[in-house]
Amino acid sequence: MPASEPFKWRHFQSEIILLNVRWYLRYSLSYRDLAEMMLERGVQVAHTTIYRWVQAYSPGLDQRCRPYLRLTNDSWRVDETYIKVKGVWKYLYRAVDSEGNILDFLLSTKRDAKAAKRFLKKALNASHTQSPRVITVDKNAAYPSAIDELKTDESLSKSTETRQVKYLNNIVEQDHRFIKRRVKPGLGFGSFNTARRTLKGYEAMHMIRKGQIKDVTRGDVLGQVSFINEIFGVTA
Repeated sequence: MPASEPFKWRHFQSEIILLNVRWYLRYSLSYRDLAEMMLERGVQVAHTTIYRWVQAYSPGLDQRCRPYLRLTNDSWRVDETYIKVKGVWKYLYRAVDSEGNILDFLLSTKRDAKAAKRFLKKALNASHTQSPRVITVDKNAAYPSAIDELKTDESLSKSTETRQVKYLNNIVEQDHRFIKRRVKPGLGFGSFNTARRTLKGYEAMHMIRKGQIKDVTRGDVLGQVSFINEIFGVTA
C-alpha cells in the first residue's frame, strides 16, 4: 500500500474506513458493535471488513504519528503485561516516563533477558525518547541482565541507574489498563501477527489521546480527530 495513497482501490470511502478504525482503537467496541453502528447510519459493512481495515491501518497509524510525538523525559518506568493470543499468554513490554508518556512497546512470545533487551533497544532507538538517566523496573531478574548487556555494547550509557522498586512502577502498571480494556471486547487475538498489528493501533491511539502529539493537547478530541485525518490525507 503506497504511503501517499493508503485508501486506493478500497470499496468504501476513506472517511468511513478511518472512522471505523479510529473508533475501534479508541473505544471498547467489538467489530460487530461497529457494524451495527454503521447500519444505523445507513452504511452496510460486514464486521469482518472492519477487522481487515483495522489490520491494514493500525500499523500505519503508529508509523505516521511517531514523527509528531513530543520528546519524553529521561526517567523510564518499564514493565510487561499479559496478552492472550490463540488461548496462550504472551508478553507485552511497555515503558512510560515519569510523567506517564509512552516511550515504546513490544509484543513478545518470551519473558526473558533477550526479550527485555530487544524491547529496551527498540525504546532507545525511538525518535521521541532520550537516553535514560534512570530505568525503574520490578523484581524481574531479566531486566538488570538486559541493561548490563546494553551498557556493555554501548547502546546504553554506563551512568544509567537501574532501580528495582515496585511501587515506583505503579504509573506504568496503571497505564496497562487502557490496553487491557481495548483487548477485552475482542476476547484475545487469533494470531500473533493479528495481535502485533492491532496493538500498534491501540498504543498509537493511546499516545494521541494522552496528548503526546505536538500542538494537539489531551482532551482536544476534535483536534485529535483532525490530526489522524491529516496524517492519512483524509478531508473530513
